[in-house]
Parts: sequence; C-alpha cells; structure tokens
Amino acid sequence: MPEPSLLLLIPAYNEEHRIEPVLRAYAQHFREHYQGNFQLVVVLNGCTDNTIGVVRRVAADDPAVSALEFHDPIGKGGALIEGLKLAPLADLIGYVDADGATPPASFHDLLRHINDADCVIGSRWLPGSVLHVEQTSRRQFASRVFHLIVQFLFHMGIHDTQCGAKVMRRQAVENIHSNLRIADMAFDINLLYSLKREGYRILEVPTEWTDKIGSKVRLFRTSLVMFLSAFRIRLIYSPFYKWLRPLRPLEGWIYKKLLRAPPPRPGPR
Repeated sequence: MPEPSLLLLIPAYNEEHRIEPVLRAYAQHFREHYQGNFQLVVVLNGCTDNTIGVVRRVAADDPAVSALEFHDPIGKGGALIEGLKLAPLADLIGYVDADGATPPASFHDLLRHINDADCVIGSRWLPGSVLHVEQTSRRQFASRVFHLIVQFLFHMGIHDTQCGAKVMRRQAVENIHSNLRIADMAFDINLLYSLKREGYRILEVPTEWTDKIGSKVRLFRTSLVMFLSAFRIRLIYSPFYKWLRPLRPLEGWIYKKLLRAPPPRPGPR
C-alpha cells in the first residue's frame, strides 16, 4: 500500500546562506526513503536577500522543490498560514524551520506516528529527545517561563509547543485554517489550540534538534511579542473579545511601530 502524499512547508526569511543544504538534504532523504508523493514548498516571507535564487537553483535539480513568494514581510506565522492553504494538494501537511534544526530523518519519524493522531509534533523536552547543541541558559529560562504561561492560559498539556517540526492530516488543517490568525512565532500556539478545541488528537514525540548559529530570535522582543499574541488568542475565545474590536487599530500600531512585528490577522467573528 503506497504511503500518503506529503507536503512539507519551510517558512523562510533571508536564509540564502543556510537554506540550500537543508533543501537538498530533505529532498534527497524523502526521494530515497519515502514511497509516497513528496512536495517541498519554501514560503518566502518578505526576503530582501537572494533566498529565492537559492531555492530556484535547488528546484532546477529537484522538481519536488518549489517556492511560494510574498514580497512583503508577513511573519513566520503569516507564511505558514499562506502555505497551509495548499493543504488540498496532499494527505499530510507538515512544516520545519529553514535552519535545519530538525534533520530529515527526525521529521520522517513524526510521520511514522500519524496513524495514532491527527497531528504529530516534535518535542525537545520529552525523555528520549536528543539536543546536539543546547540553548543558552537565558533562552532555556525564557522558554520554560513561556511554557508555564501557555499551560496556564490554555491547559493543553503539551511540553513543547514551539518546536519547529509538526505534521497534520489534511482534514484537520482544512477544518481549523480559518482560525489561524497569529503571524509571529506564537503561531504554533494558535495552531495547536485550534486543533484541541476541535477535538483533534495531538501526539507529542521526542525529537532530535540542534540549536543553529544565526537564529533570528531577539530574546526580549520576541518573548514580548509571543506573550502578547498568546494572550490575544486567549481573548479571542473569551466572552470579552467582541468588546475589544474597536482597539484593533491600536493593536496593529503596537505590533508594527513598537514591536516591529507582523500584527495578528483579524479574529473569527
């Protein structure tokens, strides 16, 4: 019996110096070790370098690789929201980070668990996970504090919402896509909470992960943006949200001008 078709998304912002070996490694691994149809789509998010040229060079050698380019910056979450619109093209839809922190074999391991859940996510904090280069103590502390905040706000019982390795069934993606509004790095919380609310099964498995040099995370600003976005998700599903709609222009100004981050998209009515 053939394996299900797979669409893998990689959001990218100015990754011309890191993305080529990642694309070639994923394309080669799934060409050699996966029997189903495989597509890899890089979603370019307002790149000002030659990331698109690098992707086109790889695509010329491997037809499984292609690009979806947005000239304006729409954030990592915004890029994934746009990329997930391609869900009808495959049975399974997943995404990983452009820096190659999750190697192809580890992402492939997530697929082996998909019969047990609607969404399988990699975790760096479960027993059995392999961290080749551990985060700095400051990033570990910020990560664990953010985890406690997320658990307090959403009670999802997930150890690592932010690991950039996830795969989902097409039906689940299509059913919750209209609820995806967070354009920054808190997108993962938006995604997972939407799946939970709709009753989809989420399975967390240990993964292999490497902290890559050149991270675009700015600890204080990124943490603040993610906290505000997590709090916004909580408000969307509260009785108070309808009273806050007049503040949308102020919210957009705070994200764009003060935080220099992509503002959330309007919430569901």
